[in-house]
Amino acid sequence: MQADTLSGGFADPAIQSAHAFRSVMEAMARPGTLQDIAGATPPAPLSNAAGAVLLTLCDTETPIYLAGDVDCDAVRAWIAFHTGAPITGPATCMFALGTWQALMPLSVYPIGTAQYPDRSATLVVETPDLTQTGATLTGPGIKTSASLSLPDDAAFQANHVHFPLGLDFIFTSGDRLAALPRTTEVQ
Repeated sequence: MQADTLSGGFADPAIQSAHAFRSVMEAMARPGTLQDIAGATPPAPLSNAAGAVLLTLCDTETPIYLAGDVDCDAVRAWIAFHTGAPITGPATCMFALGTWQALMPLSVYPIGTAQYPDRSATLVVETPDLTQTGATLTGPGIKTSASLSLPDDAAFQANHVHFPLGLDFIFTSGDRLAALPRTTEVQ
């Protein structure tokens, strides 16, 4: 096993996973806000934020789909060692990870069912930059409106139409993240 497979996890798992979980939950509860997240140093091409999200939310019962460049031996080995999460295809994943283009088309991911809307996928989208500019967001957790740089406004508008079904999104860049739950309207 290579040294970089064994390294890059939380040095103090109890404390760092709690801080990372708080960052993810704050981002989901307040769409459009940018949250700092730290503690992980995954192999390239994963950002530190994406690594921390995986370490916090994934375990042996959380199927992950890796799309595009992130589907490489180094990332697979790192995920296997640190989370034990099984790697699967897009139709059966709970989390999908990659760039926006690599994750396309969105129609291949589970959006839940009427009986179990929670059985949908969360897409962790690696982005070069996150800014609070661009699309206007409204909905739960947003006082009046918020803004977030999104890769394709129409895709998020179409996703919201399925509510209470639909996909949830976590955007990662460097040591920061933002989230767009299915409850958020994009204008």
